[in-house]
Amino acid sequence: MSSFSTIYDRVIRPSRKLEAVNFSELWFYRELFWQLAWRNVLVRYKQTAIGLAWAVLQPLLTMIIFTVLFEKVAKLPSGGAPYAMVTFAALLPWQFFSNAVTTGSGSLVSSQNLITKIYFPRLLIPASAVAGNAIDFGITLVLMFMLMAWYAVGVSPLLLLLPFFFALTAAAALGLSLWLGALNVKYRDVSHVVPFLTRIGLYVSPVGFISAVIPEKYKLAYYTLNPMAGFIDGFRWSILGAGYEPWWPGLLSGSLVTLLVLITGAYYFRSAERRFADII
Repeated sequence: MSSFSTIYDRVIRPSRKLEAVNFSELWFYRELFWQLAWRNVLVRYKQTAIGLAWAVLQPLLTMIIFTVLFEKVAKLPSGGAPYAMVTFAALLPWQFFSNAVTTGSGSLVSSQNLITKIYFPRLLIPASAVAGNAIDFGITLVLMFMLMAWYAVGVSPLLLLLPFFFALTAAAALGLSLWLGALNVKYRDVSHVVPFLTRIGLYVSPVGFISAVIPEKYKLAYYTLNPMAGFIDGFRWSILGAGYEPWWPGLLSGSLVTLLVLITGAYYFRSAERRFADII
């Protein structure tokens, strides 16, 4: 009996030093990750009258409003493509990013019953919240192809780059979710700040306008402080083709900032993880 206990008993202690992510442990709990991601999808649309149709209505209505405001009223240039497509190609990554950061930043607090009762890598919670929004992205992607057919926008080989720019967007969303999710456990103000920042970000990012209108002398700062600007440009380029090439220095600087946020977010999350169950 004692040998049985020696083999199977496991004592879990919080880490007392700064550690990197344990990828082997994350892989061991991969089934839990997918279950949590699917749970997030089900909870988001539970008791809604139209369910997943919200994933279509939100970007579609935003596209219509932006097209009227920025093309008809403000008379901003579209670069040659239909303004509706220019806007929708940008809404595709932005909606995923903003929804992922919003759900990811609040995921730990909303999962307090799990955190205080059982052990599993806590990083799975914000990561699954981000992954759950990929369902909405897929639905919106189908709508985008329908709009491309409607506006007779040709399909180019550049579409093969779409997964790359999606990965950059997901990395940005995960990095911010790790930082904000861990901070939200201690400072609940975060849950009030995030929706406000994502609303502001919709207007300061090149969603309703093309980044060509940004003055040259401000471009590097703009892309560095807002990495999503480069990723949005990448989506437009992949979908609309020539004439919408991203500004490469800005895309590079934004990618480096995203990598920095992701790495530091993972380290900060790990350092704060041991206190989650006590203060949540």
